[in-house]
Amino acid sequence: MKNVWNNLLYNLKSMRVQVFGILLCVGLIPIVFLFSVITNTYDTQMVSQRTDELYSYGTVISNLVVSSGYLSGHNSAELDSETEEIANIYQGRIIIVDKDLKILKDTYGLEEGKTLISTEVVKCFSGGSGKRYVNSLGDYRQLTMPITDPQLNEVCGVIVISYSTKNLGLVTHEVSNRILFLLLGIALIIVILSFIFSLFIASSLNKVTESINDISKGDMDTKLEMHGYTELVKISESFNQMTEVIRKQENSRQEFVSNVSHELKTPLASMKVLSDSLLSQEGMPEEIYREFLGDITTEIERMTQIINDLLSMVKMDKNSANMQVANISINELLEQLLKRLRPIAAKRNIELVFESYRPVMADVDEVKISIALNNIIENAIKYNYDDGWVRVTLNADHKFFFVTIQDSGVGIPEDVQDNVFERFYRVDKARSRETGGTGLGLSLTRNAVLLHRGSIKLYSKEKEGTTFTVRIPLNYIP
Repeated sequence: MKNVWNNLLYNLKSMRVQVFGILLCVGLIPIVFLFSVITNTYDTQMVSQRTDELYSYGTVISNLVVSSGYLSGHNSAELDSETEEIANIYQGRIIIVDKDLKILKDTYGLEEGKTLISTEVVKCFSGGSGKRYVNSLGDYRQLTMPITDPQLNEVCGVIVISYSTKNLGLVTHEVSNRILFLLLGIALIIVILSFIFSLFIASSLNKVTESINDISKGDMDTKLEMHGYTELVKISESFNQMTEVIRKQENSRQEFVSNVSHELKTPLASMKVLSDSLLSQEGMPEEIYREFLGDITTEIERMTQIINDLLSMVKMDKNSANMQVANISINELLEQLLKRLRPIAAKRNIELVFESYRPVMADVDEVKISIALNNIIENAIKYNYDDGWVRVTLNADHKFFFVTIQDSGVGIPEDVQDNVFERFYRVDKARSRETGGTGLGLSLTRNAVLLHRGSIKLYSKEKEGTTFTVRIPLNYIP
């Protein structure tokens, strides 16, 4: 029983069932309301029309009563014939009452000579010549209207017309049945269309679910194709864009793992060759031992640098909630970086120039922004010519500060400039190994800049130097 109840709740939560139910309510409730309004309106209209017809006949009878002097005791064959004919046609009864409430004419011949006292008759005498009263008596309606003497302009009698509404009810019932069959047909069409539409919506969403399941199983080539509604097409396009991003990330991850394996494998292989050489040869001079051990130390340092850069990369990839933001002087930060890098530049007689147009205070993570700027300046030194120069410029406006690093170095080919920010990418692998590069520096730089909601641009020409421009908001926005 519990499983049945759970299955019922599960089905009720289904979007297909709910859409189907909503469409049924939206489609069927107006039909029920429309049926009720149409039948009631038609019935009321038929009764009103019949009442208007009898009121016209009553006016004719009223004129005959006055013109024939019927209320004064004169007989009128025409009046008797007219009243009998109208009573027979409408399956009713006509009673004529004088001002003393005495019944002068009864088409049934049952109440003549008697006194008729009713609320409607009394109202006719007191309400004037323009009044008429209709009340319901089961399957009959009763129309009470005054007889007005035009010469005296007063009510001198009353006509009471009772008429059957059974025929009207039969007509209304027949019309209601036809309308009901028509509306039931419309309702059936609505049910079918609602069911088809709910299946269409559910099947479209099931396609999304199936595609997501395929991706979760590792099928990154899954594509979602949905047509019809604009929203479904947009879902399909967004889903395919998402899978494309996931596919690129997966390829990037695999490439990253491959690159890491390669970068770590190279120094390990070098150390193994060096250590095997030391072990295979006995009695080698101390100088050779020192040289080999120095090479091994160099490879260990290279591995350490790669691992440190990888750790920095992981930290950069984390959410910006890990940002340790503080308001610091960018001028002092750059001066400290240049102070640390001047000894490296001095070895090759490279001139470091710092130009600051104004004091700049900004909200930054000092460690991350230091890594970013240090990598660019260090690259400008490493990939420069001897006796060259590196110029660092600091400027700011009311929203951002700008750091420009320009060098006189070897430059970057135009066709590979879009790739320099990728992990492990090197323009010249042989030269990078000579300078100790890991291919992670500019990737770290870009991540650090993006974490600060900033941007970095590159302009370079081969053998003419490179210019990096970094733009960072003065106020950090989480």
